[in-house]
Amino acid sequence: MKLEDNSDPYKSPSDAELFLTPHAFADKLYEGQTVLVTGGAGGIGRAICMLLGRLGARVVTCGRDAEKLDKLKVSLREHGINCRSMVMNLRDPDAVTALIEFARSESGRLDLVCNNAGGQFPKAAVEITPKGWAAVLETNLYSQWYMMQAAANSWIRDEVAGSIVNIGTVTGKASAGLPHTAAARAGAVGLATSLSVEWAPHSIRVNTVAVGVVRSPGLVNYPPEARPSFDHNAQRRLGEVHDVAQAVAFLGSPVASGYVTGDVVNVAGGEQAWGEYWALGKPDFFKVEE
Repeated sequence: MKLEDNSDPYKSPSDAELFLTPHAFADKLYEGQTVLVTGGAGGIGRAICMLLGRLGARVVTCGRDAEKLDKLKVSLREHGINCRSMVMNLRDPDAVTALIEFARSESGRLDLVCNNAGGQFPKAAVEITPKGWAAVLETNLYSQWYMMQAAANSWIRDEVAGSIVNIGTVTGKASAGLPHTAAARAGAVGLATSLSVEWAPHSIRVNTVAVGVVRSPGLVNYPPEARPSFDHNAQRRLGEVHDVAQAVAFLGSPVASGYVTGDVVNVAGGEQAWGEYWALGKPDFFKVEE
């Protein structure tokens, strides 16, 4: 979707639209499996839950808003998808351990953990408070660590294989206006790479999907000055939440990607190769006259 198109960059497709969106997988790829997707009620999380459910998975999700989770469950069940949810805070390691056991409680198994939940806010670096810094690091780095460790402990204890897919952002480039996010997301990639090696003897794969700018309600958290950056990538367009969901479905399945671990798949329109994102707008200092 290009910015000049009529589509609203702040609106994800409806559940009905997601349910009918074509995908690239065998219809029963996840049949009999249980998947845990954090933050499933949001734009990207919703698309991941919908696609994995369409592929046969039992879906478990979590969040802090009970009403949003209930609406998600109703919608998924209307589309024939088994969904359970738990209201909890991912920053609490004890709650995370309870979530892993909750996910396993119905079927006795857990096949895929997708760390989708995250959040950040644009702010000049000199204005970020210690509380704001900690909140972003805890949400985007600590919570992923808690989830990965708890899931791995469960799989290693039972001597079964598992898959982890983390949702991140494009790293290795400046993220002016989002220094806390840059630190957390780069740390999460380094952590995932290390764990992919340490847990390989236990048949646990760990991969990351680095997401560019996708059409979703979350974009409203950025000021109007950021909008020119929305399609600043090699393809010159915004992505769709379904694009991210398909990457998760691929990386999460041992059938589709059993020989892939420790990797980062960029779903960003080529942003990792060319483009620049200015969360607070591009400063005059960096504008080059043609």
